[in-house]
Amino acid sequence: MKLLKNNEGIALVTSLMLTLISLTIVMAVLYMVTLSVHQSGQLKKYRTALDASYGGSEIMVSDILPVVLQNYSSTSLVGTVEGTFSGVNLSVVTTQKCLQSKLTKNTSGWSTDCDTSMEPKKSPDISFTLQAASGNPFIVYSKIVSTVVGNSDTGGLQLEGAGVAETSSLLTPQHFPYIYTMEVQGERQNNPTTKANIEVLYAY
Repeated sequence: MKLLKNNEGIALVTSLMLTLISLTIVMAVLYMVTLSVHQSGQLKKYRTALDASYGGSEIMVSDILPVVLQNYSSTSLVGTVEGTFSGVNLSVVTTQKCLQSKLTKNTSGWSTDCDTSMEPKKSPDISFTLQAASGNPFIVYSKIVSTVVGNSDTGGLQLEGAGVAETSSLLTPQHFPYIYTMEVQGERQNNPTTKANIEVLYAY
């Protein structure tokens, strides 16, 4: 009974419990801070890769695709495109036959050597390099994943009808010989985890 009523050491036990609780709280706070820093770093990497993807898609639709479409029937299509954009190390990865069929046929009529997956890095049509403000450059992979034949051919002939400013009640629709869906991926060179994908709809 004397041992049960003895309060000696209760202060030590209490202080150890408080220390354990304090350490647990400190560890939880440190974990949350570390996780937040990690997430911020990942978000920054993703935004940088996303900017590269947006920049790559702008170059594709504004500069590269017009050259490709102007020379789509040429036997030297690949050489012409790669030579025109040698400054960004552009490479036509797919075959010329596949690229030509993607440009002029519905998806169902593509050449058998065309890859139909939605992943732009897997058998891309075109890849090129974009220099980064710091660190390794970005590799941009672009791939046409769907082609829809539009409302006119490439001969430039207008459809029947008149403009809204004319006296005729018929309207002239805007001409889109082809509509392409492209997947674009920007990826940091030597760091494949830093990447971002976007989808682009291009009406020619």
